[in-house]
Amino acid sequence: MQTIKTDIVLDARGLACPMPIVRTKKTMKTLEPGQVVEVQATDKGSTADLRAWANSTGNQYLGTIEDGDVLRHYVRKASGNDQEAPAFEKVVNNETVEAVRQNADTLVLDVRETAEYAFAHIPNALHIPLGELDARSEELDSSKTIYVVCRTGSRSDLACQQLAAKGFNVQNVVPGMSDWKYDTNQTI
Repeated sequence: MQTIKTDIVLDARGLACPMPIVRTKKTMKTLEPGQVVEVQATDKGSTADLRAWANSTGNQYLGTIEDGDVLRHYVRKASGNDQEAPAFEKVVNNETVEAVRQNADTLVLDVRETAEYAFAHIPNALHIPLGELDARSEELDSSKTIYVVCRTGSRSDLACQQLAAKGFNVQNVVPGMSDWKYDTNQTI
């Protein structure tokens, strides 16, 4: 099984509904926006429960991995700024990215967290989390147009500003993975 980077692991094994949700809610209060919790549970109903709870609270349910009798649920705490309007002036939509993503002169850069990327990402997208982008920008090909994607366009907006300042030709993809209707890959 692949290891997915999380900020905290919550052990809710052996607990029945509603306790995995109760413990998750309490744990989420300790996290910073954007951090990811792995909730380990054995209650088969916890998958639907956590998905519904995350959606109702504005948090992001990333997915679940079955590991024997243990369900490993991944939830990202809402950033609070996911719906802010992008400030970077070069913005493209998902349809544009799908049309050009396989061109030799383009690169799709996914700046979401590792757990988000693991459950669904654009095929052949390069993954560099936003927090690592400054240190890893030398991995990018400056001769290509770079289409930067995140969940909603907020983190990718910040990444575009950062990369444009270094001379890269970048485009912010909005709305990003929250509304991506095309093929995706997983690394789980």
